[in-house]
Amino acid sequence: MTTLPASRATVRDYLELTKPRLSLLSVMTTMVGYFSARPPSQPVKLLLLFLGTSLAAGGVAALNQWLEHETDARMRRTANRPIPAGKIATGSAFVLGWLMCIAALFLLFAKVDRLAAMFTLLTITSYLAWYTPAKRWSMWSTEIGAIAGAFPPLIGWSAGEGTVTSLGWILFAILFFWQIPHFMAVAWTYRRDYSAVDFPMLPVRDESGGKVALWSLVNTIALVVVSLLPVALGQATKLYGLVALLGGGGFLWRAIVFLHPAGRDVAARRLFFASILYLPVVLSALVADRLLFA
Repeated sequence: MTTLPASRATVRDYLELTKPRLSLLSVMTTMVGYFSARPPSQPVKLLLLFLGTSLAAGGVAALNQWLEHETDARMRRTANRPIPAGKIATGSAFVLGWLMCIAALFLLFAKVDRLAAMFTLLTITSYLAWYTPAKRWSMWSTEIGAIAGAFPPLIGWSAGEGTVTSLGWILFAILFFWQIPHFMAVAWTYRRDYSAVDFPMLPVRDESGGKVALWSLVNTIALVVVSLLPVALGQATKLYGLVALLGGGGFLWRAIVFLHPAGRDVAARRLFFASILYLPVVLSALVADRLLFA
């Protein structure tokens, strides 16, 4: 099925094609990796890193919507996206997405850091060639997507240090484990949409939600443990550890509440909002701790 625009696309339509909120998360976690590495002041390099990762994130989002426009049209939560709504042609999304990704890779490779460019390429390929098709055939698509979504801190760390040390990989792990309860909460809330397009993810297969909630709890526990590793390894102070412990405790409580069958739909939404609050608080605390105290 090819969707053609019913009218001339606006700048806002193209901006929506890049999924600005999700793209911003990728860019911000890249910046977390960069500043956590405590590089020397290089404003031009920082600006180019920001621009390159913004282009990559927006390009991947556009190509993802190009790949999924048929299933997007069949789900209520995505039916109004630019391609299925007829605002942007599939060909335009394809060309724009690839131009943005190619420009990002060239910029990062030539002007920022080759290892950062490699991790950006891994992000693009794993998201488009692994995660996106896996949503159609694998129950583990969320975990596959979490791998792709955890690369941005490594892009930033590479740009700041030229290599990746243990704290960079801890940031990767934090992003990975955070995404599981975050997306389990989303997928449980919209499980009927995903079921309508036959996505075989856990919230679709597990009608009671018990396994969904348990898997969310397991990964939240792993997240809390991993978030405290910087303190245990002497890479952050106890002040950061206190923030991570308090933030993790609140997140963990929401994951525990999600276990109870009664009110699970409400608990899923609250778990989602807890995840949205947790990530910027803990990562900001880590960056501030690294720059000011560690």
